[in-house]
Amino acid sequence: MPGREKTPADAADVTAAATSDEQPQAGGKGRPTPKRKDAEAANKRPLVPADRKQAGKASKSAAREARNSEYRAMQTGDINNMPPAHRGPVRTFVRDWVDGRFNLGEFFLPVAAVFLVLQITLASASPNLAALAMLVLYVYVIAALVDAYILWRGLRKALRAKFGENQPLKGLALYAIMRAFQLRPTRLPKARNKRGVKPV
Repeated sequence: MPGREKTPADAADVTAAATSDEQPQAGGKGRPTPKRKDAEAANKRPLVPADRKQAGKASKSAAREARNSEYRAMQTGDINNMPPAHRGPVRTFVRDWVDGRFNLGEFFLPVAAVFLVLQITLASASPNLAALAMLVLYVYVIAALVDAYILWRGLRKALRAKFGENQPLKGLALYAIMRAFQLRPTRLPKARNKRGVKPV
């Protein structure tokens, strides 16, 4: 009230309030709450590292080590460390199925190289033989494609039988055919299944 003189009790209340403001409450943080601008400044991180050149070298080194690790995994058959495109039991089954059969497409590159050289060599000396060489090459390519189709039909049936009718097959046909058109020693991941042995 205006004009009311303070009593000793009022003075004691004011002193207690001031003391409570200065001293932290029991169970509190024991420190003042930082201002908002100070908290935001502490949480800020630089978008660009201080040493961009060194950071770039470190990033390239880490990427190179990751690629080397994945390459070693494909050579040794370590499925857990292979690139994601080669992981999982389905992809492993596909590789074993392809590696377990004889594929005409496996010899496509060397056969194509031989017949192209023959065609160039015989083009001037014997055009008829050069044309015959190209015809034989075309027949081989068609036969390899037909063999790849037969490969996929059998593999698709085996995948359904092993992994169920609901197993997605997207991308597996291309994965199998691309592997079938590679020479066996150059395939990655390395072939682990012998010819004539179907995976189970």
